[in-house]
Amino acid sequence: MSREGLEVADIFRHFGPAFRDQHAASLSTAQRRAMIAIENCRTAALGGHVEWCGDCGHQRVSFNSCRNRNCPKCQGLARAKWLEDRQAELLDVPYFHVVFTVPAEIEVIAFQNQTVVYDILFRAASETLRTIAAEPADRFAWHRSASRPDPKHLGAEIGSLAVLHTWGQALTHHPHLHFLVPGGGIAPDGKSWVPCRPGYFLPVQVLSSRFRGLFLHYLDKAFAAGELNFFSAHRHLHEPAAFRRHLAPAYHAKWVVYTKRPFAGPAQVLDYVGRYTHRVAISNNRLVSMDDGKVSFRWKDYRDDNRQKTMTLPGEEFIRRFLINVLPGGFHRIRYFGFLGNCHRARKLALCRELLGMVPAGAATDPPPDYRDRFEALTGQSLRECPHCHTGTMVVIDCIARPKVCQRVPDTS
Repeated sequence: MSREGLEVADIFRHFGPAFRDQHAASLSTAQRRAMIAIENCRTAALGGHVEWCGDCGHQRVSFNSCRNRNCPKCQGLARAKWLEDRQAELLDVPYFHVVFTVPAEIEVIAFQNQTVVYDILFRAASETLRTIAAEPADRFAWHRSASRPDPKHLGAEIGSLAVLHTWGQALTHHPHLHFLVPGGGIAPDGKSWVPCRPGYFLPVQVLSSRFRGLFLHYLDKAFAAGELNFFSAHRHLHEPAAFRRHLAPAYHAKWVVYTKRPFAGPAQVLDYVGRYTHRVAISNNRLVSMDDGKVSFRWKDYRDDNRQKTMTLPGEEFIRRFLINVLPGGFHRIRYFGFLGNCHRARKLALCRELLGMVPAGAATDPPPDYRDRFEALTGQSLRECPHCHTGTMVVIDCIARPKVCQRVPDTS
């Protein structure tokens, strides 16, 4: 099958049954659900409806979506709704994109302990940003006089949102966090806004060192509490001595933390962050072909000057790599910290707007009850307009019931 029209769902329908039979014992509930959802998405297995245009007589059959967060076809509306909610939370300040990564020794442990290690990743990275930003401006400037504080530190309470990604371009396991951080914070007395230095957020070397120390500290505590499990080739890491030997290089390695240049304005912030929040391991438009039991897809090689390349994998390996990036059920991959924390976000944002001299946010409006109206309001694209004549309105004339027993969609490749 050529690239045109090829979807992740086609690959799962073709190779999925054999993959399930061979790896039934090792698949998690979340992985099984993701496979079934992707295979059945927008097919008769989920039911649907028939629409008709009164102007030209065109008919369209629309099947229901799975709405699984791992499905490449089901992220558009969720992304648009999330971005709309965030629009009211933007501040009129520069924003920074900060990325936290972990070394290979940690990736091995995270692969077999996703919930525990990913929670530690969120905790260590957010605490790093919060504590470094909150420390007095002259905390690391012992060589300066008290009247000349170090401008590299804020001495303020910051806010941030973080998005967990667990994949690299080649679908390998590569957990890392993307943070979006307003450039400044609330002064300790709550009476002023402390801005960042123009074009500069926080020193990345200090962030890297603090992040490494906090992460390894929390990981050691999790190991001592018996919260980490190891199996197969890494079963020996249950032994304390083996665990310490495995982690020894990580204590001396440079943990990569980097900050990207600030955005031009709030509009660019939303457009940019929307690329990260509801992204899945691979989108359909990167798929090239599925032939002779293999799948080819495009990827960007960051180690070779960001060159676009094509990778070909056996179908089973493609599915395996996709599924290692399916998060445990109920795990929140978007989290908020500091003055954007859920428990006091509205109150703290109101204070930030007041300190920045911004107009208070308007009252939230109720979304339209019909999903087609919500989709049009969020995306500007109409699901009611006839795709054939572009003047008529599509009207539902029949419903397609969902089968009582969800049948597996046949492979049509």
